[in-house]
Amino acid sequence: MINTPLAEQVRIVLAGDRNSGKSSLMNNLFGKEISIVTDRPGTTTDPVTKSFELGPLGPVAFSDTAGLDDDERDGEIGAHRRRRTEELLREAHLVLLVTPGNRPLSLSEKALLEAIRSSGRPVVAALTFADRPTDASKVEALRDLPHATVDNLSGRGVMELRKLLIRVAEGIDPEMTPVEGLVQEGDLVLLVIPIDLAAPKGRLILPQVETIRDLLDRDCGVLMVKERELYEFYRALPRRPKLVICDSQVFSKVAADVDADQPLTSFSILFGRKKGDLAAYVRGVRALGQVPPGARILVLESCSHHRQADDIGTVKIPRLFKQLVQQDAHFSFARELPPDEELKGFFMVINCAGCMASRLKIMHRLHTMQRLGVHTLNYGLFLAWANGLLPRALEPFPYEYAVFLRGAPLV
Repeated sequence: MINTPLAEQVRIVLAGDRNSGKSSLMNNLFGKEISIVTDRPGTTTDPVTKSFELGPLGPVAFSDTAGLDDDERDGEIGAHRRRRTEELLREAHLVLLVTPGNRPLSLSEKALLEAIRSSGRPVVAALTFADRPTDASKVEALRDLPHATVDNLSGRGVMELRKLLIRVAEGIDPEMTPVEGLVQEGDLVLLVIPIDLAAPKGRLILPQVETIRDLLDRDCGVLMVKERELYEFYRALPRRPKLVICDSQVFSKVAADVDADQPLTSFSILFGRKKGDLAAYVRGVRALGQVPPGARILVLESCSHHRQADDIGTVKIPRLFKQLVQQDAHFSFARELPPDEELKGFFMVINCAGCMASRLKIMHRLHTMQRLGVHTLNYGLFLAWANGLLPRALEPFPYEYAVFLRGAPLV
């Protein structure tokens, strides 16, 4: 569990009004103090996220959040807390509504339920304050939802709630794996992994690790080599690889060193499919021929990392973009999606691979961009295009390859 990235865990977000028992329930679920509990409303100000093994689900990330009714009483600070809660709710695979069983549904709880139902995501209700008389209207309002009654003081009902969460969460569709549908048992796959200044000391980056594990799970042979040794190793292989996967930054060299008809793609393109909508990124490539002078371009990352002197997102991509697309382009950089009013001022967003984000988060970003008419693509596709490797880098993906060839309409 310790090594399972947060983005790969099922995320359960506890949501409810202030003093509904969210933090106490979080502590009871874990069997120890995770969140601070007091009688004072609004004790939880920033989300608290913690993971633990939940039966057959494996590692699950639980997030305790500020009260839904914070903005009603605490002005701008409360509104800010609510926005943080809403951000987490967009990333939730399952929402655990924590609501006092002795009171009717509040307006904020009703609004939350309506939003969750419209999103199609599962919700479980925990009726707290089980030591007090139950409100009949609350039971009636939640009768169509899976729910459990919990007494946070004694812990009664917590085990039943855990079992209920497992049962509901087992129905959640798992995220696609990196090489799903691309290889079969017994295939040989060659990974080209640069070890340069940007590589973390003594380890591989997450997309490489996940891809290796996925290939091993599928009983494939995996050969890893640096780009400098690729030419000799490739020609010494007793059989040709089913697929070559490389870092986007060495696309050009790898393409030159392997056979012209060798299936080839990049880790970034794999994760563009895994985390987001690869076809949407492909359509975004078409917009590279329409970038007007003075266009604003946003490079959107998903994690915090130490940027090197030749950072791919802040240095290499802007440099190539100005050389090959539009010299008079103005770049901005962010790690979170800007508000709509700011975002719609950009012509295009170039996204990172998203390896440290959940698919739900990346898809929310893409849907927002599509709604605002902002073109979007990702690092891997841009670098493949810049190196003249489209549509070749899309050949392993028949649908997206066809989208590129027929010049699908722009979003």
